[in-house]
Amino acid sequence: MSPSRSQTDETRGWIVPVGGAEEKVGHPRILQRFVRLSGEEESRIVIIPTASSLDETGKQYEDLFQELGAQSAVSLPYRERVDTDRDDWLEALNDASGVFFTGGNQLRLSATLGGTSVATLVRRLNAKGIPVGGTSAGAAILPEHMIAYGGTGGTPLAGMVSLAPGLGLTNRFVIDQHFRERDRLGRLLSALSYNPFAVGLGLDEDTAAFISPDNVVRVVGSGAITVVDVSQLSHSSIAETREGEPLCMTDVRVHILPHGSRFDLNTRCATPP
Repeated sequence: MSPSRSQTDETRGWIVPVGGAEEKVGHPRILQRFVRLSGEEESRIVIIPTASSLDETGKQYEDLFQELGAQSAVSLPYRERVDTDRDDWLEALNDASGVFFTGGNQLRLSATLGGTSVATLVRRLNAKGIPVGGTSAGAAILPEHMIAYGGTGGTPLAGMVSLAPGLGLTNRFVIDQHFRERDRLGRLLSALSYNPFAVGLGLDEDTAAFISPDNVVRVVGSGAITVVDVSQLSHSSIAETREGEPLCMTDVRVHILPHGSRFDLNTRCATPP
């Protein structure tokens, strides 16, 4: 699926994938910044907790965002595809100044929301300037291509990763979350070996990529983002390698970017803090 096009007088909203386990108590700078982008004391944040199997997740984020100064925060707990046709929930979503997807299982998100009016509306809202963010599974689903699941380890292997359609806010990058904590470099490289168009963003926990409308990634959080740039990839052995065997990938660029760093998705240039 492709992102909704912004009108000539509109600017796309921020896209904010978070690596999971973001700070919620002491200094929740990631969630605080999302509230600011959504309108601060006038923000109306809609939370979609579909990825989570816990009933209390939506309420937890409602309380968090309201404590951080949001005017309102409401959870829309889509559990079945039939829920996506509820007019009252679609009305609440359409009125949002910010949309946030919680963590859990990204396949629960894609299977419930994929191809529905909710997914279409979220893309349209982002194209109109509304920030859309998500943590963990909620981060993975934001781009066009979503890592559904895969193995661990630093070496990319054939068959190591499975991809599924994501929400489709952008096709410029692929997200992997809990990156350093769960040793996921290999599966992100494996995903990028199929096609060198996208940039890989490996998000550590409590770390977010605040991606501006002009496609500049700003790193916020206590960890780092591993940026994998395969735009100059000269060889990928994905077509010839047997499942489970190591892949050959040459001329791959990797940047490790902590808080305050930037990466321009247009020019593929990284800037230190």
